[in-house]
Amino acid sequence: MAATSHPQATLAALEILKAGGNAMDAAIAAVALQGVVEPQMTGVGGDCFVIYSPKAGTPVALNGSGRTPAKTDIAATMAKGAKDLTPTSIEGITIPGAIDAWCRLAAAHGSKSLEEIFQPAINAAENGFRITPRVAADWTRNRARLESNPATAEQYLPGGVAPQVGDKRSQPALGRTLRRIAREGRAAFYEGEVAEELVSVLRGLGGVHALEDFAANAPEDVTPISTTYGGHDVLECPPNGQGLAALMILRTLAGYDIKALSEADRVHLLAEATKAAYRARDAFFCDPVHGKVDASHFLSENYIGAIRSKIDMARATASVDWDDIEHKDTVYVTVVDRELNAVSFINSLFQPFGSGVYAPKSGVLLHNRGWGFRLKPGHPNALAPGKRPMHTIIPGMVMKDGRCVMPFGVMGGHYQATGHANFLSNVFDLGMDIQAASEAPRSFAFDGVLSLEPTLGSGIGAELAARGHDVKWADAAIGGCQAIWIDHAQGVLFGASDHRKDGAALGL
Repeated sequence: MAATSHPQATLAALEILKAGGNAMDAAIAAVALQGVVEPQMTGVGGDCFVIYSPKAGTPVALNGSGRTPAKTDIAATMAKGAKDLTPTSIEGITIPGAIDAWCRLAAAHGSKSLEEIFQPAINAAENGFRITPRVAADWTRNRARLESNPATAEQYLPGGVAPQVGDKRSQPALGRTLRRIAREGRAAFYEGEVAEELVSVLRGLGGVHALEDFAANAPEDVTPISTTYGGHDVLECPPNGQGLAALMILRTLAGYDIKALSEADRVHLLAEATKAAYRARDAFFCDPVHGKVDASHFLSENYIGAIRSKIDMARATASVDWDDIEHKDTVYVTVVDRELNAVSFINSLFQPFGSGVYAPKSGVLLHNRGWGFRLKPGHPNALAPGKRPMHTIIPGMVMKDGRCVMPFGVMGGHYQATGHANFLSNVFDLGMDIQAASEAPRSFAFDGVLSLEPTLGSGIGAELAARGHDVKWADAAIGGCQAIWIDHAQGVLFGASDHRKDGAALGL
């Protein structure tokens, strides 16, 4: 079974499985294709994180996020008069880590060649693909980012027009790059012509990126962190991602009888738990090479107990100055193969269309993950050379008695940690099946505002406002979700892909 945010990607994963490929082959094929057909969300110019659970063995994780150039200088950036990085700051473009990670994962856990795995993406890039509804809406909504760079506008807004639903588009330059990577592996991206063009484009915009920075890029094998919830073990990637915040929210919720609470109470509690976890996230989470992040401390009963003691079910805590950034865009893929190997895979450009910087010869659109850095010397997440920013993208996995029972993910930038906790609470506390749990109304407390999807209803909004929340009705869907439940006793897979994206869950 495969579940992705785009139907063509789900079908590509299934075709790989039908041809004898395994879960990792299928997941990489799907995410590579999404970089073509959902260019606003993801691509070869982005980063990724993955949790992989083999049928027999311990789950492993890979951090595929890139680092800043070696010549990064926070003082020089601040000397320009900048107080914070902007979405299009050249410093926000770290070395893309996705391709390195894909190649590592295919070699370590795949069974097919990159030529076979990349073929769906190459076909779509060279021969064209049709625009689906969510992609069309995002393209139109974010056209200003495309207009910020002439080369980007020429590729993505030919004639100054954003594509509409059903229009056909292609990315021939990206197709050629994918073919080269399929033949030559990671060196085709991090060395030679592609790297040379990327460095030239970036330096032309004032960057300090160098060929040596690309050549030195490497993903990192990491050990998942976990907590228990609803009798299951929930696994996340450790920082520099925000998976630890998801576990903190779950630990906080575990102290309450969620099923006995009203819907307004549940939204309020989730908001308060989110605020506490995100305060810690923004103050301490960072690249562990540059600052120790002790997960056991943040998940300890002392720490979580202190959070619970400060939650008043009748009153919202004061607004917080987050000094942070808004929702971002991502794709999530999960695949379970015939052997029950399971992959939880998330890949992102961060903002829609990333930095807006496009390299026309290679067809690479670059992300802006480094926008998450702070221009505050001494801060754990301060801009520095050779450093990875705090990331919002987080794959999730649920285990029971040593076996994977659900790879899952929730898209939506900063919402993801809250989304993981809310989705799992819907499943384990409220007894929803995973499709219902993924489609349930969402809320998100962030930057002093409690954002509510309109399906929650005006009565709940009024009740939460009376508790002191600054309630705002979301004008767009909050996030998206895919999951696969493995019922070992029944011998069946259940898939979910929520209505907020164009995607689908399909099985064989």
